[in-house]
Amino acid sequence: MAKHVPGKRGPHIMLYALSTCPWCQKTKHLLDELGVEYNYEDVDLLVGDARRDVMSEVERWNPSRSFPTIVVDDNRCIIGYQEDELRNLLKT
Repeated sequence: MAKHVPGKRGPHIMLYALSTCPWCQKTKHLLDELGVEYNYEDVDLLVGDARRDVMSEVERWNPSRSFPTIVVDDNRCIIGYQEDELRNLLKT
């Protein structure tokens, strides 16, 4: 089950991350700094069917299955830590 982080409403953001990934942590910190609402899933903490299902979703957006994978409004994907791209997307 994805975790919800409250904040300013904007585009729907789903962050697929690994709990041990420094780039994933930087992405979470950036989203927190920007004060935006987002959801995230630490994929490495999932087991069984839940992990398989989430990895299938990640692969749909990012065939290389790398992290972080950020899905925006279910129609755009940002792969990796892309600070400038995220800042531009989430300007308020």
